[in-house]
Amino acid sequence: MEVRRLIAPFFAVACLALLPWTLWLTFSLPAHHETGNWRTVWAGFDIALAASLGATALASLRRSPWIEASAAISGTLLCTDAWFDITLEAGGRHLTAAVVEAVLVELPLAAICFWVARDGERALARWLPTSPAGPQVPAPRSPRPRIPDPHRQVAHSPDE
Repeated sequence: MEVRRLIAPFFAVACLALLPWTLWLTFSLPAHHETGNWRTVWAGFDIALAASLGATALASLRRSPWIEASAAISGTLLCTDAWFDITLEAGGRHLTAAVVEAVLVELPLAAICFWVARDGERALARWLPTSPAGPQVPAPRSPRPRIPDPHRQVAHSPDE
């Protein structure tokens, strides 16, 4: 059996297994918890976010096919950051600041990251500096095959 055929069932089972675990956590965890690692958790998370944004910038500069993966990671971490900032401040005095930061900074930046992750090759070709003769460094092809987008209009030449 080919390994690729196991990917979808594997993730489907993981998804289904997570549901009862989430229900159990919902009803068994205390509503309030204090920890001595609070600063370490947030500093570590922000270091991971900065590293992923830096990796995305580096992949963009190098026109690396890794830009799509690093941008997806960055977008996911930004959404996670917004989620935790808002939910951990629910009912707190910093809730308004958390919502404003999420709406004006984290979620728009995450949207840009997901756009780059969806079509990193075209984003690189469009936004990176070029000379009058064209791109300075040819953009490499992505290592993964493209899945055709049925909603995308394809421009045809007048000869067709």
